[in-house]
Amino acid sequence: MYPVTATRVLFADHQTQAQASLELCVPASPAGTWLVTDRSPFHPVSHLWPDHPADRGTLEIAGVSYPVIGCYTGVVELATGQLFVDQAIPVKRNEPGWVFVVVHQIAGTVTCQPGEAVRLTVDRAYQQALSRGHSGGHLSSLALNQVLHHDFWRKDASRKDELGHYDFHGYAQTQSRVTEDCSTDTYRLGKTLRKRGLNSADLIQQLDGVAERVNALLETWRQGGAAVTMHCEGPALTDSRYWHCELRPGSLIVIPCGGTHIRSLAEYASLRVSFELNSEQELVMVTRTIAADSALSSGR
Repeated sequence: MYPVTATRVLFADHQTQAQASLELCVPASPAGTWLVTDRSPFHPVSHLWPDHPADRGTLEIAGVSYPVIGCYTGVVELATGQLFVDQAIPVKRNEPGWVFVVVHQIAGTVTCQPGEAVRLTVDRAYQQALSRGHSGGHLSSLALNQVLHHDFWRKDASRKDELGHYDFHGYAQTQSRVTEDCSTDTYRLGKTLRKRGLNSADLIQQLDGVAERVNALLETWRQGGAAVTMHCEGPALTDSRYWHCELRPGSLIVIPCGGTHIRSLAEYASLRVSFELNSEQELVMVTRTIAADSALSSGR
């Protein structure tokens, strides 16, 4: 049985192409083929928190290029070589005898053997659009926390964010979704949050003003052009990764995050939020971004 290793992931270093060695080639359910390689620049969708979509791109093997129609988190039982994909994963990370892998799905059936050379190419423009959306979501959540901190909490909340503000985002978020140049966060304004000290009725009444203040803060940060870096504890898919950004001197923000991200706030031409009130119990914040011309032309 050909040895299978934990996939070495390359997307945190902004690599979008790689030569790799095939480790598994398995018929996919319900159709197509699953391919596992020893390394990959593709970001797979998480089976636990699928807010960030999988990358798109191509996979070339034996001189034939195939569109990658899906990219998933998978796990292989080393004793049997059996592959489990996405929601079928039966174990947690670091379980002895199992390794987590990036699973590339192509349409149709391909005949290949472990050890064959594979060339992987990510759709850079699509990945960058997702990266702008995801980093934009981090920034807007921090800005929202800061705006709400002084005027909408009637008592001290025990949880603070990375800038020392009451963590409305952490308390209230129920869902997040990243799309191209967009991040959508859903918040529950329930009884528990009011007990913690949030004046949710005031927030609802003053949403337009809150949006203006959040957008003004985001624009200040955007013009500052702070660098964004990803720090990884290791090369494996299950190794922790952290989003780093120093929005102001001496205030390094560190957020655990497994997605792909921008390199700098200078990549934004625009970064703005809007709010949608679904009910008195549910608030949605939509963060929309526009890429700077320099980011698009540089291919970064």
